[in-house]
Amino acid sequence: MAELSKLYEAVINGDNKAAAAITREALAEGADPLALVNDQMIPAMAEVGRRFECEEYFVPELLLAARAMKGALELIRPLLVERGAEPVGRVVIGTVKGDLHDIGKNLVASMLEGGGFEVIDLGADVAPEKFVSEAQAKNADIVALSALLTVTMPSMKTTIEALRAAGLRERVKVLIGGAPVTEEYAAQIGADGYGASAASAVPLARRVLGK
Repeated sequence: MAELSKLYEAVINGDNKAAAAITREALAEGADPLALVNDQMIPAMAEVGRRFECEEYFVPELLLAARAMKGALELIRPLLVERGAEPVGRVVIGTVKGDLHDIGKNLVASMLEGGGFEVIDLGADVAPEKFVSEAQAKNADIVALSALLTVTMPSMKTTIEALRAAGLRERVKVLIGGAPVTEEYAAQIGADGYGASAASAVPLARRVLGK
């Protein structure tokens, strides 16, 4: 029998091969895929986030843990879709127009996936219209905007205005983050929340959705 606690350890240790192997074995033995996510993977990513906040872990460890989690999740996701399991929420995420930086955005996307959210990653240099069309098409609960350059921060405001013009602002929460972004700027442009680090993404997303 697969020792399910080893999945937790594999994610925390960033062991991609072990995470996939344990997940495959557990599923073959009839383990509940949702229990693997809720009891092992989400707590593991929460612990990774805690270690990152405490500076016990740094970006390389965070990236390795995220890769291990995603490898296991790829095996589980089709089974969850098959049984109609609903995610915690749906997040459309991207780096705003004019900005090609995506490492921070990728980390946030991984943390959200590890936290039980369905993530639609639009990549970098994403136009406001693209955020709007994907939020509509995917029935998103959250639009998450990233910027690493001060000169691209105004694209965040433009995107919020585009969501408002499309009639989506009332039902879609907007979260922003990135090195030059501040809580004050989030309030100034009418965002619903600001995350100072990738580790804060899941608690923030759950909070704005009232979860």
